[in-house]
Amino acid sequence: EVQLVESGGGLVQTGGSLRLSCAASGFSFDDYAIGWFRQVPGKEREVLSCISSPDGSTYYVDSVKGRFTISSDNAKNTVYLQMNSLKPEDTAVYYCARRDRRHIHTIVVITSCHQQSEYDYWGQGTQVTVSS
Repeated sequence: EVQLVESGGGLVQTGGSLRLSCAASGFSFDDYAIGWFRQVPGKEREVLSCISSPDGSTYYVDSVKGRFTISSDNAKNTVYLQMNSLKPEDTAVYYCARRDRRHIHTIVVITSCHQQSEYDYWGQGTQVTVSS
């Protein structure tokens, strides 16, 4: 059974840091890219970052470049999102999702990271709240 479970969310002050985890089971990271997304109530879900194993190629949306870092521990089947210099506008529910990368060149996977329709399994989300 495919599962994606996010954890690590919580309440943090402006300027603080959090590390989110996405624990995956039921599939291999060699075959799937993992993306991180977030959604604020009343707004569309937006992509933040994605990582494509095994070469570790990454993508970041401009709003989080330099503040967020995505990484993967394939031995633990876990993808992390280290979030630094958090701002109140980062408050949202954060989700991870998987995207099949088999038979697709890494460049295509990374450049289409934002295409949410390409992701077939999603986690339940974890709330991040940044106080001002």
